Amino acid sequence: MKAMILAAGLGTRLRPLTDDRPKALVEIAGRTMLEITLGRLRTIGIQEAIINAHHFADRIVEYLTAHDNFGMRIEVSREPVLLDTGGGLKKAAPFFLEEGGARDEPFLLHNVDVLSTIELGEMLRAHEEQDALATLAVQARPTSRYLLFDEQLRLCGRRAGREGAPELVRRTQPVEALAFCGIHVVSHRFLRMVTEEGVFSILTPYLRLAAEGERIVGYRADEYYWRDLGKADQVRQAEQDLKNKVVRQ
Repeated sequence: MKAMILAAGLGTRLRPLTDDRPKALVEIAGRTMLEITLGRLRTIGIQEAIINAHHFADRIVEYLTAHDNFGMRIEVSREPVLLDTGGGLKKAAPFFLEEGGARDEPFLLHNVDVLSTIELGEMLRAHEEQDALATLAVQARPTSRYLLFDEQLRLCGRRAGREGAPELVRRTQPVEALAFCGIHVVSHRFLRMVTEEGVFSILTPYLRLAAEGERIVGYRADEYYWRDLGKADQVRQAEQDLKNKVVRQ
């Protein structure tokens, strides 16, 4: 099984921590976000990963070389222009489509700037049991952008904030608004179904394919610790959580 770590963002909300480094190399209790994420991947046996990079991309390459790629096969997908999550995955698709790879094996997408204890192995099993095209880790918590799901936890739309008008791609009632955790399991066949070009969010093909009847489903992760690491104060809180053993990595 392979994985992609989404790490190409500018990290502007993390300044001054990202004044001289990419957000992937910001440290939390002595370990970089990238090291923590790679460690999470290895817990379920992933030994091959690709990382998209834009801001200070050379620093990421140097860091990986200095650490012998943490014993993994790792490639870096450089983005001269930021492509967003969907465009970034499409550019990196040859890594997953190369000869010798298992054509029906799912892969994992993981934002570099989240810290969680979500059981990735259990999420993978849930994905395979449901024969889903994509499985998204979600929680019932406040967020600025919600994904909307039906009673079977199938994606049916999205909504901005608590008061935004729902954008439904499938008419269904009732719907539940849940927050996305930035972790997905994706079936290999999804790569050949992405017709979008250029800069686009991965939610664009997810919503389009959900409207066409494909199984884009949620994986409830309410019981697990999860924290966004997009701001400096969130990084400081994550450090405290680690020190206080609220979360173990």
